[in-house]
Amino acid sequence: MRILLIEDDADLSSRLHKGLTKAGFAVDSAADGEAGWQMGETQDFDAAVLDIGLPSLTGIEVLKRWRAAGRNFPVLLLTARSGWAERVSGLNAGADDYLEKPFHIEEVVARLRALARRSAGAANPVLHHRDIDLDTITGRVTCAGRPIDLTAQELKILSYLMHRPTRIVSQGELVDHVYSFDAPRQSNTVEVYVARLRRKLGHGSIRTVRGLGYRLGDEGDAAE
Repeated sequence: MRILLIEDDADLSSRLHKGLTKAGFAVDSAADGEAGWQMGETQDFDAAVLDIGLPSLTGIEVLKRWRAAGRNFPVLLLTARSGWAERVSGLNAGADDYLEKPFHIEEVVARLRALARRSAGAANPVLHHRDIDLDTITGRVTCAGRPIDLTAQELKILSYLMHRPTRIVSQGELVDHVYSFDAPRQSNTVEVYVARLRRKLGHGSIRTVRGLGYRLGDEGDAAE
């Protein structure tokens, strides 16, 4: 899950970046509204953490511009103010949730995971497909009740696919959403991770759709 973090407080931004990365998110950061708006306008993100009190463009203005342009990824607003009017303005501008400062990083992580589930139409924190279960809170994966040990990158790819169980996901989309912008990006590494996932979960667990990408396997899918 790739997150856009827009926060002008350098210390808070650093702590959020470290905490979100540790929780398994790919994080790209901006320190002002103009830069953050442009990143959200031109790149693909699964969610944004957006401070309201930003220099150059306020968080509310950034959000309004995104929504006017049809950018519909979930947005979690951060605010240092407790006034209800500002919260209402943010929600009316298209925010999906808000959090008042100070807060615990764990709560930001939990709210982002909830927003991801909601946008995928899944209320339960445990995602289920065929005999595969993925606990989005703990990162625990089981297959037919058997615990499966996954690397961080394998878990990111499986989580992205399980949030979109009926979709075909291209290699490029996987690269865009499981790596931050400054991380090394090579589509052939996705093939390696998918191959490893198949070995651990069964060869019919992830299907290759020639020329298009990958999808989760259906009942009765044979090994490739």
